[in-house]
Amino acid sequence: MKVLKIVFWIFWRIWFYVLMAVPIFVMLPFLLISIISERGYPYFFKMARIWARIILFGMGFYYIVKREQKLIKGKSYMIVANHTSMTDIMLTLVLVKNPFVFVGKKELVKIPLFGFFYKRTCILVDRSSSRSKNEVFKRAQSRLNQGLSICIFPEGGVPDDESVLLDEFKDGAFRLAIEHQIPIVPIVYPDNKQRFSYTFLSGSPGKMRAKILPFVETEGLTTDHRKELRDKVRTMILNGLLEYQK
Repeated sequence: MKVLKIVFWIFWRIWFYVLMAVPIFVMLPFLLISIISERGYPYFFKMARIWARIILFGMGFYYIVKREQKLIKGKSYMIVANHTSMTDIMLTLVLVKNPFVFVGKKELVKIPLFGFFYKRTCILVDRSSSRSKNEVFKRAQSRLNQGLSICIFPEGGVPDDESVLLDEFKDGAFRLAIEHQIPIVPIVYPDNKQRFSYTFLSGSPGKMRAKILPFVETEGLTTDHRKELRDKVRTMILNGLLEYQK
């Protein structure tokens, strides 16, 4: 039985990367046109949402979302969520219709084909470089000025210890939200780690629940409030995760 599980996991994980690549090949001409200029990003975003759906359903995942508040079309937001799986990217794309840009780690650039578009459409950060972090703020500000939203996983990465429910949050997302006076959209993903963690021989098809919590307003706040804001949002997401564990 254990051998069969291992064989399933190996083929299932390979299938994940096949699903990542095939839609990109099919949509390649349109994707390339959409990234010629930043003005084409909303069209790229629509195709990215199709790509995300194909992967989730192709892997045997189905999602159930509870929305305590809805995003307004055409408005910019700071989207934050707990981060435990590569599928967090796909699920966020499916759940949020407002075009947004990911701020993510540069290591994902190494993934063939996906990395090509990831590098050209996302804001990459090298967490070991203070210069890189400053560049992130400049690029994020530029995107927000274009009317887009930003998505950041504020834990700054996925903890090596999978028993960690929610790691400590970095300040970046909250500083940006305050500077641009945009609402923060906290999202809880309670199942993604169980369904598709970074441990290769693990996971299974099934239900992925998501909960979009009430938005946190930043109007009137200053950068002096960023740590207080950070801790408030982290507590909201942590309590959301704990609710699902009951």
